[in-house]
Amino acid sequence: MEAKFCSILSTPVGPMTILANDEAVHTITFGEREVGELRPNIHTAAAYQQLQDYFEGKLSAFDFPMAQLGTDFQQNVWNALLTIPYGETLSYLKFSEQLNNPLAIRAIAAANGRNNLAVVVPCHRVIGSDGKLVGYAGELWRKKWLLQHEQEISGKGQMTLRF
Repeated sequence: MEAKFCSILSTPVGPMTILANDEAVHTITFGEREVGELRPNIHTAAAYQQLQDYFEGKLSAFDFPMAQLGTDFQQNVWNALLTIPYGETLSYLKFSEQLNNPLAIRAIAAANGRNNLAVVVPCHRVIGSDGKLVGYAGELWRKKWLLQHEQEISGKGQMTLRF
């Protein structure tokens, strides 16, 4: 998808770049990208506001228009990620069982890693079976921060997050 519009949000875990076309937001990444003269549109502005509310602890789910390109398998994984409750985690094994594909842990992890909508499609909520934080394109320290933030805001108990 070609980016036509862009917003950059400052967050407690560093800047996030939000890219969209005329129909939807298709990319949200950590860090600032070279975006030339791209400007915000209604979709990047909505994502910006909702992400800001998320980081302020006022929002736990997103509803702005979003779409990312991927195979049917990737789309199924990304849609399933949206069902993991805010403030909770799920192991890759349990996640693969939920997808009725317990032998596809590596393929599911690969699809998780190709998620282009950081935070919004909550791939950070999937952890190792032993409770360790594994595999996060946005770096593990951010994954830890996001999980602790969600647990604190939701009041869903204390969990030891390990590297």
